[in-house]
Amino acid sequence: MDFSFNQEQTLLNESVSRFIQNDYGFDARQKIAHSDAGQSAEHWQNFADLGWLGMLFSEDDGGYGGGAMESIILQEQFGQGLVIEPFLATVILAGGAIKYAGSAAQKEQYLPSIIDGSKQAALAFAEPQARFNLADVTTTAMPDGDGYVINGYKAVVLNGPSADVLVVSARTGGEQRDTDGISLFVLSADTAGVSRRDYPTVDAFRASEVTLENVRVGAEALLGEAGQGFAALQHAVDDGTLAVSAEAVGCMERLYKDTVEYCKTREQFGQAIGKFQVLQHRMVDMFMEHEQSKSMMFMAAMRMDEGYNEAAQKAVSAFKVQVGKSGKFVGQSAVQLHGGMGMTEELNVGHYFKRLTIINTLFGDTDFHLQRFGQLNG
Repeated sequence: MDFSFNQEQTLLNESVSRFIQNDYGFDARQKIAHSDAGQSAEHWQNFADLGWLGMLFSEDDGGYGGGAMESIILQEQFGQGLVIEPFLATVILAGGAIKYAGSAAQKEQYLPSIIDGSKQAALAFAEPQARFNLADVTTTAMPDGDGYVINGYKAVVLNGPSADVLVVSARTGGEQRDTDGISLFVLSADTAGVSRRDYPTVDAFRASEVTLENVRVGAEALLGEAGQGFAALQHAVDDGTLAVSAEAVGCMERLYKDTVEYCKTREQFGQAIGKFQVLQHRMVDMFMEHEQSKSMMFMAAMRMDEGYNEAAQKAVSAFKVQVGKSGKFVGQSAVQLHGGMGMTEELNVGHYFKRLTIINTLFGDTDFHLQRFGQLNG
């Protein structure tokens, strides 16, 4: 496999890397995280101006025609900077659901405002009882005249507090865990009957619990055909799984490099602790875990770019398993080698470890994806 970037991908990688180095230092990131909005409107507009928000949409939809490879380039760099602006929630998840299931009119209505940065979005799909099963949906959408009435509850809606647009999964037919009968609806976040309980997450992002109580929407809110929304939902979530796993690779790179630098300067018993062989072995292990994860990242992205099928789904799940195991090892090792200061708020190490811990649970943990890989392999 050829893991090298083409010219456009190289330029994109260099552009994001410069932004992280010049404009997204850890102290600046912490100020943004503790602000009321929990994100920077200025940075978000910069993302739009640089073309990043349109990178993953087709040229017909007003984007730049990027795919999985462009997604991992962006997300790996975002991981190195611990970027908290809602690229994942708006572009990859909600935007992905619209681009996969929406009609030409729906894409024309919603995607340009996502691409130009004027609106943000969120995908409301998870429910408390589902335990990573996308088909376990109790939220209902009942026909009502020429539209639908939606009732239900969605948990951990990423970027819910700032979303102007919600994409909601709801059951229009079938039993609770059937893949058939799931529909996707796109609606304004201020639609009557939609209420949100907003909160910060442990890794400094923002999320909401969304309650839908007799929410009336027209037929134009339905994405695709009624009862046939599961495939688009699965595709968008697999895109999200690939993206957060690539972000984890970026987090791991920053952790092992910062740990190596720290061990060169921290002294014990009259010499730098990096000279102790047992710690050298640990740092080599951290490097190897990162490199294995990065190789899996490229393989999964290439499979997704070749076509979304079972082989691509297997590759994404295998990648998620790898970063779940490697992220835990690299994060714990970084904290341990930094000693007690490794978990202080003032040092970035603990914040990277928190993000890696959350990434392990997003869209299915290690056990879930190991089981999924086995089922797909069967």
